[in-house]
Amino acid sequence: MNNHVSSKPSTMKLKHTINPILLYFIHFLISLYTILTYIPFYFFAESRQEKSNQIKAKPVNSKPDSAYRSVNSLDGLASVLYPGCDTLDKVFTYAKNKFKNKRLLGTREVLNEEDELQPNGKIFKKVILGHYNWLSYEDVFVRAFNFGSGLQKLGQKPKTNIAIFCETRAEWMIAAQTFLTSGRMDLQIFIEILYSEEVTNIITSKELLQTKLKDIVSLVPRLRHIITVDGKPPTWSEFPKGVIVHTMAAVQALGAKASMESQPHSKPLPSDIAVIMYTSGSTGLPKGVMISHSNIIAGITGMAERIPELGEDDVYIGYLPLAHVLELSAELVCLSHGCRIGYSSPQTLADQSSKIKKGSKGDTSMLKPTLMAAVPEIMDRIYKNVMNKVNEMSSFQRNLFILAYNYKMEQISKGRSTPLCNSFVFRKVRSLLGGNIRLLLCGGAPLSATTQRFMNICFCCPVGQGYGLTESAGAGTITEVWDYNTGRVGAPLVCCEIKLKNWEEGGYFNTDKPHPRGEILIGGQNVTMGYYKNEAKTKADFFEDENGQRWLCTGDIGEFDPDGCLKIIDRKKDLVKLQAGEYVSLGKVEAALKNLPLVDNICAYANSYHSYVIGFVVPNQKELTELARKKGLKGTWEELCNSCEMENEVLKVLSEAAISASLEKFEIPVKIRLSPEPWTPETGLVTDAFKLKRKELKTHYQADIERMYGRK
Repeated sequence: MNNHVSSKPSTMKLKHTINPILLYFIHFLISLYTILTYIPFYFFAESRQEKSNQIKAKPVNSKPDSAYRSVNSLDGLASVLYPGCDTLDKVFTYAKNKFKNKRLLGTREVLNEEDELQPNGKIFKKVILGHYNWLSYEDVFVRAFNFGSGLQKLGQKPKTNIAIFCETRAEWMIAAQTFLTSGRMDLQIFIEILYSEEVTNIITSKELLQTKLKDIVSLVPRLRHIITVDGKPPTWSEFPKGVIVHTMAAVQALGAKASMESQPHSKPLPSDIAVIMYTSGSTGLPKGVMISHSNIIAGITGMAERIPELGEDDVYIGYLPLAHVLELSAELVCLSHGCRIGYSSPQTLADQSSKIKKGSKGDTSMLKPTLMAAVPEIMDRIYKNVMNKVNEMSSFQRNLFILAYNYKMEQISKGRSTPLCNSFVFRKVRSLLGGNIRLLLCGGAPLSATTQRFMNICFCCPVGQGYGLTESAGAGTITEVWDYNTGRVGAPLVCCEIKLKNWEEGGYFNTDKPHPRGEILIGGQNVTMGYYKNEAKTKADFFEDENGQRWLCTGDIGEFDPDGCLKIIDRKKDLVKLQAGEYVSLGKVEAALKNLPLVDNICAYANSYHSYVIGFVVPNQKELTELARKKGLKGTWEELCNSCEMENEVLKVLSEAAISASLEKFEIPVKIRLSPEPWTPETGLVTDAFKLKRKELKTHYQADIERMYGRK
């Protein structure tokens, strides 16, 4: 069962409405321009296509279950960034000494906040932000050191848990460096306080303390101190007895006074736990993954190798949750190479973001980053928003954009660049992310071929699609920057190797032709220590081979292309056997339908007691309202979503798209439920990275499942 969807340029081209005679003349001019520009390109530029065709990974032996390694690590896997830097404290000290007065962490100044009344009567808080204020490597080092000394004065003991429950911001990274680099304390960081019962200190923000944490702190029995990173909150009488609230600045001041008196403590070892990071919980309860210093260093070593010319000229924008391995790894890669990290949030990222006051600049416009990480959900939103703008253009503008888009798609597929299109047609789109992005890193979930190609074309940069898990310290594979193929996640990183294990139930074997397929197993020093206080699950998902190398059984199904690049084609937990015996990949169904303008989000569902697939759909309000108008259906938003007639009309659109995407008949949803409410992390139906929480969605829509399958 191969779920790879064809990604040839012809299948992703946009449709235009140009007179055939005029189109013939335009194509003649384009062909002439292509010939003239190809001659210097041929002689003076190395073809990206030639690089793309190179072998990127090879099996280490001729056996079907052989591990694949990057061609750059065939003789041995990489495990350290810099000689002798085998713990995170050594890495940061090395970076601090090398880039001492260079800018490291940046935060925008809040100039003004105001409430803005919306047409629907709701009030949104809008902000006007100023320039970025920067801390140097030396500044961050001193603040982290003083914070650690202050915590020690408050009674923080070695080997005891401390929780960071905070938005992505400079103070988060300073706190993390305190525990990752301090020779005085060898601490474990609990990234998600909600699942811990052993925390004595919590680091958070005023807003989170007064909202999400308010009803939780009383449930943490050993809690003694709460440290707010952005000033002391108003007096709150409901604090549990014996809990003291401090500001981060006050703890740092306490530490600055005490640092001269502190007694030296042993440095962390490579095998010591650096972080206990919780998985997203997309397939069940979150699990605490114990990640050692050596795990993280191996992982970021592999990631850094895939980013050419990474260094002091690069600017990274940090806005994804630092409690997730993708963002934490990306920022540690940047920190260790002299890059600047400017902080943002999804609500202030761009000029059009929800918290940015109209007429003022979002964070990308001010920072102009060169590097950015994103999850597919964010890239899908950008794609839909831009295409909606294109559809609103005049006929001339729209057709010009489409011609340029399709022309560039053809050139990209041949490994060529299009400087004129980049400068005159896509410059405005590119400016949405600041205009200087040279690499977009995508992870967390599969990215559709259509969205990936759109980002390549409109933002004029490669999309490094990666694959990794919390259990592998975020490291696994990343595509090369010159590989513009879609539907793949690249070759193994230099820090790890990957093999495919037979999965008989799903029909995947490493002897399959033309490509070996099977469950993905990741081996290397980046593979983590296991799950915190969950020995049974650790034994189920991890093992050591005869050479003492640690391996992770991912539960994902992959196949290797002849050049050594990996495709993710299925997931064990997404594969459902229908009543008649057919296997349906729920992820495949969702990927085929989620990029429709009518669909904001979709979750496919099936079980072995029934013979067909159903779905829950969050429709796009503008598109659904327009479809209702065309069909003569009226009502409020909730009434339209609860309308059987509307469900049938949306189902027709989904069915047409499913057939176009070559889904099998048994894979196409037969019934759907339209949801008037969006799925956000706050609803508990998706993770912070916007991955579907299938168990929670099933519970939430249980009554609808029974209705669509017929109550029994």
